[in-house]
Amino acid sequence: MSSATTSARVGPSGRDTTTSATESGGPGPSDRGVRIVTWVVVVVVGLLLAALTAAVGRDGRQRDVPLDPTSTSASGSRALVEVLGQQGTTVDVVHDADAVEVGTDATVLVDDSAGVLDRGVARRLARTVGDVVLVTDDPGVLESFGVDARPAGSTSSTRVAATTTCPIPAARAAGSVTVVGATYDTDDADVQRCAPSGSGADTRWGLLRADTEDGRVTVLGTTGVLRNDTVTRAGNAALALGLLGSGDRLIWYVPTPDGTDAAPSLGDLAPPWVPTALAVLGLVAVAAASWRGRRLGPLVVERLPVVVRAAETTEGRARLYARVRDRTHALDTLRLAALRRIGRSLGLPRSAHVDEVVRRAAAVTGRSAAEVGAVLVGGTTGDDRALVEGAAALDELEHAVHRARSGDVGRASRPAPDEPPTRPTRPTGPTGSPAGPTTATTRTRPGGRS
Repeated sequence: MSSATTSARVGPSGRDTTTSATESGGPGPSDRGVRIVTWVVVVVVGLLLAALTAAVGRDGRQRDVPLDPTSTSASGSRALVEVLGQQGTTVDVVHDADAVEVGTDATVLVDDSAGVLDRGVARRLARTVGDVVLVTDDPGVLESFGVDARPAGSTSSTRVAATTTCPIPAARAAGSVTVVGATYDTDDADVQRCAPSGSGADTRWGLLRADTEDGRVTVLGTTGVLRNDTVTRAGNAALALGLLGSGDRLIWYVPTPDGTDAAPSLGDLAPPWVPTALAVLGLVAVAAASWRGRRLGPLVVERLPVVVRAAETTEGRARLYARVRDRTHALDTLRLAALRRIGRSLGLPRSAHVDEVVRRAAAVTGRSAAEVGAVLVGGTTGDDRALVEGAAALDELEHAVHRARSGDVGRASRPAPDEPPTRPTRPTGPTGSPAGPTTATTRTRPGGRS
């Protein structure tokens, strides 16, 4: 015995409408379990993909750090470090400003190409180091080192700029350098400028040198002189060796985003309870989504006990025609329907032209094409009488075609008379024989039968 329950209702037409509870009910336990398992799988796969993406991104960042002195990739600077070592300059790579000795005579390359150096650390280095080669596009770091200059964007042009007239000795000795890298603008006439790009008022500089109260700062924007893939072009190698290899020791300082010298981020400035609050809000959002998601089930199909008669559409259109007194449109609707029925009765296709229907109907009924066309096409309808007469003419023509197709051609060729003709009959006597020449008239029924 089935455990499904049914409910019976009687619709307006008197029919019994039975709806099964299994058809309109919600999802069963098995469907709900399948959905839960599906969502668990989706979440687990998403977490795995996120972890994999983070791991790959972290490894990629470690491999592709620009100007990394230990990297042999195109953007690294391993080749320059090797050449400096061959020239007798010791290169020490550090990531902490505390490793830079106070008052050292060594040249210090501050590589802040990542833009993470804290301004306080930059001011401390400016006070304690006499010869600094600075790579940065942070205006705050430039200000901390006492250089009156502004970053003016970057250029990827491979153009070579002549430096033979440059006031900086290392650049003048190089003769020419590539201008790829960062550019700067300055209003200080005491700042030495080299490696121009642009012209006129749009001239920007790739190499600056400023003498500060604490020492000398060289701002190196043409970082192509440090990269493995461009160090051998033009006079890039000569400029790099002249700036960094003038002494016996070079301190290559690279601040890292997760180091102690990095500028504080928004997360570092936030109170310690903010991450916990965000985690709680995330859990609440997930719980709310799960709670609301359980309310979403499959669509329920309900069989309504309503029967709409097909004639309601026709009757509704008729009432609209009557309300606006559009008699011509109403009669045209009847004409179109009659044309389709007559054409189908004559064996014509649905695509047959109205003229073809008129000719065939006139041929089978024995009437003229003009007479049939006036009935099936006609013109405007001025009043209700014309509407009734036009509908009657359509009905009579359709019956005539039907009679002609059934074989009664004589009657199809003329309309049925209002008063059928009479015929003489002889009454019979008591014995069944004719009583005499007396004539009587009998009325025949429509259709020719008595």
